[in-house]
Amino acid sequence: MMPRPAPPARRARPGLLLALAAAAVALLAACVARTPPPPEVAACPPAPVCPICPACPAAVEPEPAPPPAEPLQRAAWHEIDGWADDDHAAAWPALRRSCSVIARQPRWQDFCAAADALGPRPSSATVRSFLEANAEPWVAVNPDGSREGLITGYYEPLIRGSRARSERYPWPIHGVPEDMLTIDLGELYPDLKHMRLRGRVVGNKVVPYWSRAEIDGLQDTLPAPVLLWAADPIDLFFLQVQGSGQVELPDGSRARIGYADQNGHPYQSIGRWLVAQGELPLASASMQGIKAWASAHPHRLTELLNTNPSYVFFRELPPSSDGPIGALAVPLTTERSLAIDPRHVPLGAPVFLSTTYPLSERPLRRLMLAQDTGGAIKGVVRGDFYWGFGAEAGAQAGRMRQQGRMWVLLPKGGEPGNGL
Repeated sequence: MMPRPAPPARRARPGLLLALAAAAVALLAACVARTPPPPEVAACPPAPVCPICPACPAAVEPEPAPPPAEPLQRAAWHEIDGWADDDHAAAWPALRRSCSVIARQPRWQDFCAAADALGPRPSSATVRSFLEANAEPWVAVNPDGSREGLITGYYEPLIRGSRARSERYPWPIHGVPEDMLTIDLGELYPDLKHMRLRGRVVGNKVVPYWSRAEIDGLQDTLPAPVLLWAADPIDLFFLQVQGSGQVELPDGSRARIGYADQNGHPYQSIGRWLVAQGELPLASASMQGIKAWASAHPHRLTELLNTNPSYVFFRELPPSSDGPIGALAVPLTTERSLAIDPRHVPLGAPVFLSTTYPLSERPLRRLMLAQDTGGAIKGVVRGDFYWGFGAEAGAQAGRMRQQGRMWVLLPKGGEPGNGL
């Protein structure tokens, strides 16, 4: 799942920006977990009021919570599940695309220069030897010390649409609203890197931007351009979940659209809501199962979609035979690009993934490139596997909810953090 690359922040007035940032910092500080108070101990009775005074119990200090595990821990090549069995050359085009961006960072410069010297088509053995000589593996570890996490899938969908509104095409595909502020807190406070606020100005105050239900309720009064008109609301919803896609127009031509921004509300899974309501068993809460439920319950479609307050805005992209553009600002590579949480895994880095194919125990172990992010991709051992374009890729992505492990490959001699 993608929301994807963060666009340039919309400029706010300096005083408003500082007030909003200060409020955000105060809010974040208020959310810090507090140490629970020690348990109450009954006071000792005054002495002596009885022949044998009971001993006053000693106060029991609460056990301190263990510190969270380091998210990336040094590993060895032989510890990587399936490392020797992959066709490493299949990931080489994606790696070169990553280097077109990350080579600007000092710690990746030598790595990417050595990669460039190998040319566009080295053998699999050559790629493997290059990585072992120029990189070191770091295993991804959850805060509780576990090393497995959720691996889902996403794809580039094709939906039906039009450039003109009509009874057949009534659902707007919006561009970024003119009144939405996007403020990158990391520009003001480095500790808040990767954190952004979206809002709108009401009088002299900044308030949260409209939720999905509110945006739908505003209809034509929403100050946002309409890029295209979609034929089906559930297809449009999943286009927003994927973060990019293609729209087939009535004349058979196609328009490509990509993620531009998001309304700032957290993503909430409509599949999880259906399970909680007893409408679907967990095993059926896939994209296909949700679409089938929506088709059988059209009168509840609005209720279903509005349980997810997040709303994605798009931009139209030039036609291209490449994949959609991910958060790294390079085209994604089918079955070799991975969406990750950039707070823990460096965007652009090679990542070896060990998981299984959807709904099976068949191993899926291969070299990937961390080239995308997503609103639902939160955590250290958490990945979203890009399956490619079209219905077959969508079928794989919709069924994928596997457990997996990840090893991040960093330049030799480097350490996690410090810009990596």
